[in-house]
Parts: sequence; structure tokens; C-alpha cells
Amino acid sequence: MSTDPYAGFAERYDRFQVEFGHRDAAVVDFYRTLFAENGVRRVLDCACGTGRDLHLFHALGCEAIGSDISESMLAQARENLQSANVYAPLYRRDYRELTTFYGREFDAVVCLSGSILHMPDETEVMRALRSMHGVLRPGGILVLTQGTTDRQWREKRRFILAVNEPDFSRLFVIDYLGHGALYNVVDIFRGAGKEDMKVWSIAYPHMLLRDDYTRLLQEAGFQSVVCYGNYDFEPYDVEASRRLIVVARP
Repeated sequence: MSTDPYAGFAERYDRFQVEFGHRDAAVVDFYRTLFAENGVRRVLDCACGTGRDLHLFHALGCEAIGSDISESMLAQARENLQSANVYAPLYRRDYRELTTFYGREFDAVVCLSGSILHMPDETEVMRALRSMHGVLRPGGILVLTQGTTDRQWREKRRFILAVNEPDFSRLFVIDYLGHGALYNVVDIFRGAGKEDMKVWSIAYPHMLLRDDYTRLLQEAGFQSVVCYGNYDFEPYDVEASRRLIVVARP
């Protein structure tokens, strides 16, 4: 990714989320339980975006380190974390090259919200997964999450209304393109007698689903791969699940 695809969008990226620093109770409980069961004290969010999950991990008592390839997202993360009075080191790094900067020093590495889907093909996905594997301590965990599931990919829903508030709406318009997809984000602003619309698009060249993750993670050296369909630890169901959460162990 030679250019920053999030330039011009980072400042409004969080509009589909609740207020920074506030997370759904199920998400908080999921990470609290997962981290406690796996002895996680030091976590690397290798696609940290605007820092929302770093705030959560810090609140859980972890030493949280963030990296991202997008300088605009890192700039927004710095602003968000500073406003929340949370310290987490932030670095501009490519998650395919983590072993250049770290040894096997993390209890957990997370790559959330479909960030791995930026990779153009499976060769680059493997580079990324091996890089993440290479900075995990023995017994550590890798966590990957995304909203695109086997069910959505099968149904090919094109329009998804993500936010609908009196002053703001966000609509995802998805173009399914062979093995990948183009996500068009349509933001509509209302208020003070004026309406505005902004459109931003991001390509996911090579979609990954449950069986892809299982195969690729095993090839990358992970011995255990478990998939959940929600933050209540329910097993992933290819027919019904609306979220894909992958937890892998070396």
C-alpha cells in the first residue's frame, strides 16, 4: 500500500461507533475472558486504526502497543488517546514486517475489523500471518475479526445501513467483484438546514472466510485455530453467523 487510503476519511471513521472509550459490554467481556485465560499482559494491535481497541486493552490492564501503515489513522489515534488520557505507543509499521522491529515478545497480537483483507492475494496474507506468528511468545494468541462472513458472502447483500441518526447516516454499498469486494461508504450529514454527502471507498482484493483462515493460519505455523460467530464465544456457523472472530495459537 504505497498511498494512504484512509487520508480524508480517518477523522470521520469512528462515526459508526459509539463514543470513543465506550464499548459494547459483550466485546469487553470477550477480551477480558480471552486475555485472562491466555495470560495476556502485553498486546500488539498491528492495525490499530484510530486507537479504539488500544483504549479497551489499556482499560483491561494490558500494556498496549499500536501500529498501523496509515499515518492519517495514527494521527487520529494519537488525538483520540490523548483526549482520553490513555498512553499507548504508536508506530507506523507494515504488519508484514513486524519481525524487523520485534522479537517474540507479545502475549497477543490482534488484527481487527477486517484489516488483513487489505492484502492483495494469499502470498501477502501469508507474509502477514507469518510476521504476526513471529512476534508471539510461545503460548501467545493471534486474534483476527471481520464483519464479512460466509453468510454475507453467500447472500451478497449490497446495501447495509450501519448508522441512522437524526444528524448522520452511514450506508455501506458493496460491489462484489470475483474473489474480492469494493466497500463504498456513503456518509450523509444533516442539520442546521443543510445536508451534505461524502463518499469513501476501500477495496478488499481477496476475501477470506472461515476455511481460508483455517488453512492459511495452519500453513503459517499456527497449531490451533478456533472460530467464533459472536463475542459470546458461540461457535462460528457458516450458515448463520454475522461476525467472524478467529483465535489462533502457535
